[in-house]
Amino acid sequence: MGARPPVPPAAGGLFDALRAIGGTLADMACLRGALASVELREEIERRKELLVLAIGGAVFLHTAFVLLTIAVAAFFWDTHRMAALGTMIALYLAIGAGLFLKLRLDAAAAPGPFAATLHELGEDIRALRESP
Repeated sequence: MGARPPVPPAAGGLFDALRAIGGTLADMACLRGALASVELREEIERRKELLVLAIGGAVFLHTAFVLLTIAVAAFFWDTHRMAALGTMIALYLAIGAGLFLKLRLDAAAAPGPFAATLHELGEDIRALRESP
């Protein structure tokens, strides 16, 4: 999908110049549409990968935490079982709160989808406004 070279306006006048501008605008729209399509596919694949990793990590961490809690409770069953379980609960709450805080900060700092496409469209608009 190569862009056509700009057609210089012929001596035909205003109609030919408008046709050349229309062709250039159509080429720009096709290019920007292709860029948006590529970015959309990349974003979908990235989100799928993140979802699979998050689900897998959550399942295995949950299993490990349950087994760790059972082991700690069994170890302290005769002496301080309630203190041991309370400590495990406090630890899990602190870790969960920290992870949600990190998630919130990362989500706020992430660039928006279609950043490159929006940037290119902004550059096109700026160029059109600056042209005589």
